[in-house]
Amino acid sequence: MTVSLDDAIAHKEHTALSRVLTSQTFWVLLAVLAACVFLSFATDSFATSKNLFNITRNVTFTAIIALGMTLVIITGGIDLSVGSVLCLCSMVVAVTMHAGYNIYIGIGASLLVAVIVGAFNGVLIAYFGFPPFVVTLGMLSIARSLAMVLSNNTVVFQFGPDHDKLLALGGGSMFGIANPVIYMIVLALLTGFVLRWTRFGRYVYAIGGNEKAARLTGVPVEMIKVAVYVLSALSAGVAGIIQTGWLGAVTTNLGTGMELQVIAAAVIGGANLEGGVGTALGALVGAALIEIIRNSLGLLGINAFWQGTFIGGFIIVAVAFDRIRQRR
Repeated sequence: MTVSLDDAIAHKEHTALSRVLTSQTFWVLLAVLAACVFLSFATDSFATSKNLFNITRNVTFTAIIALGMTLVIITGGIDLSVGSVLCLCSMVVAVTMHAGYNIYIGIGASLLVAVIVGAFNGVLIAYFGFPPFVVTLGMLSIARSLAMVLSNNTVVFQFGPDHDKLLALGGGSMFGIANPVIYMIVLALLTGFVLRWTRFGRYVYAIGGNEKAARLTGVPVEMIKVAVYVLSALSAGVAGIIQTGWLGAVTTNLGTGMELQVIAAAVIGGANLEGGVGTALGALVGAALIEIIRNSLGLLGINAFWQGTFIGGFIIVAVAFDRIRQRR
C-alpha cells in the first residue's frame, strides 16, 4: 500500500496532537491559565503587578527543587529529605558567611554539603539496596538535626562582609523580573535539555521504565541513581541559598513540610511515581498550580487550612488521569 506525502504529514500532525491532548502537563497548564483568568475577574488584586511578581518569585523555590525531584521520580525513586536539606544548606551558607567568609566560600560550602548528602542517599539506595523511602526519611531527620547543631538552634540573620550580596542574590531583580525566577528558568531549560537530548537523560528514563532491561543493555544503573539523588540534593541546596538571600534570615524550621509540596508539584505536573515518566515543564507547571492555589485562597477569603485539601485533591486527580490514560 502506497502512502502519499500528504497522508504521512497528516498522520504525523494527528499523532502530535494526540500526544498533546493526552499529556497531563497540558491539562494542568490549562487549569493554571483558567485559574488565572478566573481570579483576574473574581478579585481586584490578583492581576496586579505586585501580586504577580510575588507569585512568580514564590513559586521558584518549590519549582527548583521539583526539577531535581522529577529526576528521582523518573527513576522510580523518591526523596523525602529535600526540605531538611534546604534548611541545612541555608544554615551552612548563613553560618559560614556569618563567621566572616565571603559569599563564594559560603555558597561553595553549602553546595558541597548538598553533594555529600545526595551521594550518601544515592550510595545507600543504589549500591546497598536500601529502600529510597527509608533512606531519605532518615536523612530528613539527620539534616534537620545537623542544621540545629550548626546554629545552636538560633536564627542567623547577619551574613558578614558580603551580607548585601547575598540579599541581592535572592531578593534582587532584573528588568522587573525577580532573580529567583531567572534562576528557575535557566535550571528548567538545562534540566529539559538533559532529559531530552543527552545520554544521561535517556538512561534516567530507561531505569524508570524497566531497570532490569536497562541493566542488561549496559546502562550504569548504580551510577545514574547516585547522580539523580545528588542532583536532587543540589536543587534543594540551590533553592536554600536563594531563599536565604530572599528572606534575609535562616531559622531551623525553614523548609518544614516542603518535601510534600515538591513531590505534589512533580506528580501534578505529570511525573509517575512508578517511574519512567516526567518532564521539567511538568515540574514548573505543577509548582505554579500549587502557588496559585495558595495565593488565591487568601484573595478569595477562604481559610488557608483548605490548601492541603486542594493540593491533595489535585494529586489524586493527577494519578487518576494517569491510570485512565494507561488503560486507554
